[in-house]
Amino acid sequence: MKLKIASFLLIVTAAVSCNKSKLDPIPQTALSDAVAFSDSSRSVQQVNGLYSAIKNGNMLAGRYQVYQDVRGEEFINRTNNAVTAWLTWQFNLTASANEVQNLWAAGYAAINRCNVVIDGLTKSTISDGLKKNLIAEAKFVRANSYFILMQLYARPYTDGNGSKLGIILKLQPETSSGDQNQTRATAGEIYTQIIKDLNEAETDLPSTYANATLNTTRAHKNTAASMKTRVYLNMGQWANVITEGNKLVPNAAPWNASTGVANGLLANVATVYTNYTSAEAIFSMPFTALDVPGTQNGLGWYYNPGPNGGGEFALNIVAPGIYADAGWRTSDARRGLLVESGGQTWLRKFPNPNNAADWSPVIRYAEVMLNLSEALARNEAGTAVNARALAILNAIRKRSDATIADFTPATKDELVNLILNERRIELLGEGFRSSDIARTNATFPAKGSVGSVAPSANQYIWPISIAELLVNKSCQQNTGY
Repeated sequence: MKLKIASFLLIVTAAVSCNKSKLDPIPQTALSDAVAFSDSSRSVQQVNGLYSAIKNGNMLAGRYQVYQDVRGEEFINRTNNAVTAWLTWQFNLTASANEVQNLWAAGYAAINRCNVVIDGLTKSTISDGLKKNLIAEAKFVRANSYFILMQLYARPYTDGNGSKLGIILKLQPETSSGDQNQTRATAGEIYTQIIKDLNEAETDLPSTYANATLNTTRAHKNTAASMKTRVYLNMGQWANVITEGNKLVPNAAPWNASTGVANGLLANVATVYTNYTSAEAIFSMPFTALDVPGTQNGLGWYYNPGPNGGGEFALNIVAPGIYADAGWRTSDARRGLLVESGGQTWLRKFPNPNNAADWSPVIRYAEVMLNLSEALARNEAGTAVNARALAILNAIRKRSDATIADFTPATKDELVNLILNERRIELLGEGFRSSDIARTNATFPAKGSVGSVAPSANQYIWPISIAELLVNKSCQQNTGY
């Protein structure tokens, strides 16, 4: 079996003395599984490659988050460029659209790479401790990849409690061509696997890394628990969100995790987008000037005005866009992350638009707090307002607007609506809006020239990629495509 890996990940120390292996080396882009996992250094390199796989431009480098956000009501397309999510914004996708094919291919490439690495590590002779750690990281990446695909290609779990069609479940490595016919699993089966992977990952992941940067760029116990709050929230399983959220979020201020990595809420929201390895950054995709997201991939490209950025999506400054919400006051520091240019309002959370070195945030402590707050609020009996949920919500809001009075909702439903609104402000442009609409079985609101999209509409979810259907005759297409 051959494992394809990027040459820049293969850092192999050459022997000083001249020998036959040096004169006739193994090709560095096609290592056998026996060699690829033969020692700890090579094994770590293979797992580093998994993070590279989900850092793909079509996934967490930026495009996935953009697709998630521009389907919602917060942004208006300014370029009509079919290459940069215009069809997604319009809800006018077909099975052969670039974004549909490319994200599907990138997601399953990452999943297969995880399967190959898990299989190779299981058979390797490296130390048991390191082996468990690395397999745990592979399972974390695999869980993320499945979750990403489920957000766009399948009905939400909350629509039928997991009974609707999900995507294709692949847990074995595919290293050669063969029979590709496989039916889609249910949403429940996919989510069960995601949670299984995350539970097993959390058990074997380290609590922290000696290198502080790795606490943001590689998975640790807090990362897995944080991701589970997101997954369970999308499943509508409030008690499970609370169980996982309690691992990181205390009952009261200061809002800092007490175990593992000292994740916490920063005092200044602007610092989140300049200090990429801060306590609030639980998991991010790192980039440098020499390692950029790629042309028209990075978040800054989409949300910054030209000529430095693409000027693809400006904020929707009229209702129902969150910009126009009277509750988002001018005194809120998050207004400082916006910029006026060319008669439009743009999001400047990611200030380096021309494929430069902005990191892509994937999990922030503020999200975990909001996940927990919503679960606490919804899990409260009757119509009562959960005091802890309210305290967390007020902490998030007042972090950015210290002059505002505390929220004082009278009912549970009012509190939930305040939390959902706060998510729109706090997580704007970070890839949550589509999931938040779909998991609540809500209608995608009208925006600009695009009408509303009800849960019953075909375009509520994406079609399955035509590339998959051409080789997999057992795969069912989504209704209406």
